[in-house]
Amino acid sequence: MRTTTKFFALAATVAVTAGLAGAGQVIAQGRAVIKVDGSSTVFPITEAMAEEFQKTKKGQVQVTVGVSGTGGGFKKFCNGETDISDASRPILMKEMETCRGKNISYIELPVAFDALTVAVNPRNDWVKQMTVAELKTMWEPAAQGKIRTWNQVNPAWPNRPLKLFGPGTDSGTFDYFTEAIMGKSKSSRGDYTASEDDNVLVQGVSTDQGALGYFGFAYYEENTKRLKAVPIVNAQGRAVLPSRKAVEDGSYNPLSRPIFIYVKSEALKRPEVREFVEFYQRQASKLVPPTGYIPLPSRVYAANLETLRRGKTGTVFGGQNKVGLTIDQLLKLERVN
Repeated sequence: MRTTTKFFALAATVAVTAGLAGAGQVIAQGRAVIKVDGSSTVFPITEAMAEEFQKTKKGQVQVTVGVSGTGGGFKKFCNGETDISDASRPILMKEMETCRGKNISYIELPVAFDALTVAVNPRNDWVKQMTVAELKTMWEPAAQGKIRTWNQVNPAWPNRPLKLFGPGTDSGTFDYFTEAIMGKSKSSRGDYTASEDDNVLVQGVSTDQGALGYFGFAYYEENTKRLKAVPIVNAQGRAVLPSRKAVEDGSYNPLSRPIFIYVKSEALKRPEVREFVEFYQRQASKLVPPTGYIPLPSRVYAANLETLRRGKTGTVFGGQNKVGLTIDQLLKLERVN
């Protein structure tokens, strides 16, 4: 399991070295620079790719990987500040319009699936499962200042203070969770501990018996001794724990989701950017599993390489989230056969 705890200690930047610098790149200390920013969920995958890419090269390209959340990453990407944007949800219509206004075109590449995980403290002995309705009762805007104890959510639970931890509003995980649970993106109570650093959320849940939080599966996988994942009752009425198998068979719904990188078309004209993105696709089946996420079928990565070769720009999501999407549904959406 790759560590996800070090990225803020590294000032949200991983500097790695790779291939030969081509013409037209940004140059820093004699090295061409590839700039990546965005989702903390996708960060561990891109970090792993960057580190492995370094091992194959000669120290002449620097890849920086920042963490400002999916929304924050798209702001930088559509402002021309980065080459690649990590995203834990599809690009939204307003972000598409911003990119269009700056004449920035992009290629959308799904790279893995995540089982967005709801976790409680291991000493919590009353929660055996949760429904979407119970999560909504906890997190909806109407709960702010009112739903403060566990028994207010479910009378079978104790009269114990409820402490909530979740991503900040620039997070794609926040966008996805609120749409999946509340039915509307960004619809959430505001009186909870918010952070773009998932490790802050892990720390909060792990130290308070009455705490509950949500974050990407990799952060739960790395902290299984400090957290307890909550089985979520799916659309079929069955309580399911997050796992690779449950994502692959579609039973972990509505909190499983594809995660992405977006690559600026203009940046792909630079040989080191193209080489890194192609490396990313060729190594995904090998390097995604150790990060704690679920790799896509190999034919998806092959299709991504073909998309890069053809220079096919845009998104298949139409500027919207698609909540509860399964791997099979993604394949149909991407028209991968």
